[in-house]
Amino acid sequence: MSLTKEPKLISGNANMPLAKAITRRMSLHRGVSQGLVEARVERFNDGEIFVEVFDNVRGEDMFIIQSTSNPANDNLMELLIMADALRRSSAARITAVIPYFGYARQDRRSKARTPISAKLVANMLVGAGIERVLTMDLHAAQIQGFFDIPVDNLYASPIFALDIKNKFKNDMDDIMVVSPDVGGVARARELAKRINAPLSIVDKRREKAGEIAEMTVIGDVSGKKCFIVDDMVDTAGTLCKAAEVLIENGASEVHAYITHGVLSGPACERITNSVMKSLVITDTIAATDEVKATPNIRVVPTAPMFAQATLNIWNGTSVSSLFDTDMLEPIYEGMFK
Repeated sequence: MSLTKEPKLISGNANMPLAKAITRRMSLHRGVSQGLVEARVERFNDGEIFVEVFDNVRGEDMFIIQSTSNPANDNLMELLIMADALRRSSAARITAVIPYFGYARQDRRSKARTPISAKLVANMLVGAGIERVLTMDLHAAQIQGFFDIPVDNLYASPIFALDIKNKFKNDMDDIMVVSPDVGGVARARELAKRINAPLSIVDKRREKAGEIAEMTVIGDVSGKKCFIVDDMVDTAGTLCKAAEVLIENGASEVHAYITHGVLSGPACERITNSVMKSLVITDTIAATDEVKATPNIRVVPTAPMFAQATLNIWNGTSVSSLFDTDMLEPIYEGMFK
């Protein structure tokens, strides 16, 4: 166990509602009031970020809660500067809790003369003094290898499985899990195993970047309630097209369970007008007013999982235990009714 009396949490401006929800859950788990360390994270008139930590953090086990979502560069710089402020204030250990890890899509060189930005971000985080990273559903699992520090990658599939078993408990025999592309099969298979459902794939072929030339459904989806599973949804063009193709192939309903709701540009309008019955996302990215107003978008909480994972890291106990349904159900008890 840590030598400090309690873990200390600090948050940037990226997703303050999630940070506060995590502290509430930690207070519930521990029976001790857990708040955020007092600090100010501000911008000068020219956009420079300034951080001042008001509480004493010398020798403390610090956790910075900050998604690097839109605006990605501002939120990333906030995270780096907070880490530097804590390191220079003699914090014993700094863990970055990054529910949504931005730049994860740039995990390899897709063509000549392009960067591997995810590796660059990893180097910057380590250089700022961060000693451990806790995140959820990295776009590519190999990003964990970009770090020379421990990285705990949580999965949303156990949360989604609990939600599906509660919301669709009378239709479990009619459910089909669908991967929106070949690259996401492992993620979709994980959820399919948890709810004991068959798996299908939407194979997409592109003539050029940004345009989908053709989609083919691999597997029989006739009469099935299809659940598209992915790690992120951005402009929702591919997602809505996949839903249409599934309906054309005989699916009775289409729902989507996607971890990170980036939802930029025309995404909300597309989802509102799509054939999808519902899109379920997590709160790793703070929902905008437009997202909250979209009738067929529903948000499930990640705070219980992040709170327990944070406590496990502080206590030096297993984080991977949270992948087991038996361990996860008690901390989500009553939340999916």
